[in-house]
Amino acid sequence: MSGTENRNDPLIDVRENGPYLVQGPLTFRDAQGNEQTIDRPWVALCRCGHSQKKPFCDGTHSSQNFQAEKGEFYKP
Repeated sequence: MSGTENRNDPLIDVRENGPYLVQGPLTFRDAQGNEQTIDRPWVALCRCGHSQKKPFCDGTHSSQNFQAEKGEFYKP
């Protein structure tokens, strides 16, 4: 993902054996209802479960040899 796309709709780029890259800016809401907007071209979200900065990726998947299963898109 280059960050140069100009989209209004969210875009989630699933990286092979890595994080979800979500095109920003994004607004996150925690369990208490507090919101935080991250105004960046993209945000990397943890998919391996080992990040020390969840929900964000900190690159730990590389040292944990994270292997994602092949998935199919859910079609309602």
